[in-house]
Amino acid sequence: MAEIATIARPYAEALFQATPEAEQAAATGWVDELAAVAGHTELTQFAANPRVSAAQVSDVVAGLLRAPLPPAGRNLLQTVIENGRLSALPEIARQFRGLVNARAGSADAMVYSAFPIDAAALADLGQALSRRFGRPLNLTVQQDASLIGGVRVVVGDEVLDTSVRARLEQMKAVLAA
Repeated sequence: MAEIATIARPYAEALFQATPEAEQAAATGWVDELAAVAGHTELTQFAANPRVSAAQVSDVVAGLLRAPLPPAGRNLLQTVIENGRLSALPEIARQFRGLVNARAGSADAMVYSAFPIDAAALADLGQALSRRFGRPLNLTVQQDASLIGGVRVVVGDEVLDTSVRARLEQMKAVLAA
């Protein structure tokens, strides 16, 4: 994994430096979309075919996106494909998002919830978590029924687990000791 991170770093840093600060939020969106498309094994296999040109791969990827790429996006995609680094796009997106968050003083947070969270509850949860972690958070919610109830929040390498499953595991450990 360290190798892919090393490969992705110069691309992410170059994109970060080339993207004006006002456009970085939008760039995060299309970079994440590129990463999602590049993560498909069928596309990776297609790109690895020696009979397929870089332009063909670029056209296929661009055709799978919801909106046309801006010039910086087309340039990144073309460079990554020409250098045979299409599989590094998810890591490039992760590192680019990290650079944008570092500049803004925020962080990404993955919220795992046993049940769907409505917008008002998510806003309240976001405010409470921002106070708890000491920085603004960009929340992404994923449903996980195995939690039974409550939430599990992952911010970088920090985890806040208030789920029923975690409490049951704690009780099991105490009773077993």
